[in-house]
Amino acid sequence: MEIFWKTIALYNASTWGFQLAIVLIGIVLTVLLASRPGPRIKLGMKIYLAAVCFWLSVVYYYVYCSEREYYQVMAIFWGIMALMWVWDAATGYTAFERTRKYDLFAYLLFAMPFVYPLVSMARGLSFPEITSPVMPCSVTVFMIGLLLYFSRNINLFIVLFLFHWSLIGLSKTYTFNIPEDLLLVSASIPALYLFFREYFANSRRAGMKPDAKYVNALLILVCVAIGGVALVTTLRELFFS
Repeated sequence: MEIFWKTIALYNASTWGFQLAIVLIGIVLTVLLASRPGPRIKLGMKIYLAAVCFWLSVVYYYVYCSEREYYQVMAIFWGIMALMWVWDAATGYTAFERTRKYDLFAYLLFAMPFVYPLVSMARGLSFPEITSPVMPCSVTVFMIGLLLYFSRNINLFIVLFLFHWSLIGLSKTYTFNIPEDLLLVSASIPALYLFFREYFANSRRAGMKPDAKYVNALLILVCVAIGGVALVTTLRELFFS
């Protein structure tokens, strides 16, 4: 745990200027994508997301987190995520088109990366030993929000990778004493349900079997189970830590 927070402090102290630039570019691209979603802006966002994932893979994990165990695996994970966005940029698979069904929830997720450092400070931590907007879990929340905001025709492989990382975040709350990651898990559970409900609703219109009502019931069951694990984790963090 000491090594974990030491690497975070070193990362923040050394890269805060770059992180600020990354955040500002992300804000500008998101606003442009919402207001003027042309082909160049869509391509620019995908290139940006690929670059951020490469940043996390190389700069965050290989450079600043190399003292941690299994840092290579985490770096490979984010490298694969980056390649997924590169592939998506080349094929144009994710349309970045709005359905306007989940806008309010997406706005909440857009705010989450900025809530992370506030939670760290609220529990007594101070810069540079705090979570920041350009760390794996906060970037994951942002990407989930972005895909919900533009939820028509999304890359399901990217969604699955993001939710896999969310479950990894749940385990870190105890291992590294980082309850901030409960934000990611809490946001991911309803988002998981919404993504797959949308997917199976589209598949039903295409005549997919089994019937969508059974798939929907299964999704609810899975999300309730994950939510139960998150709730137990939260209660243990609050009352037994």
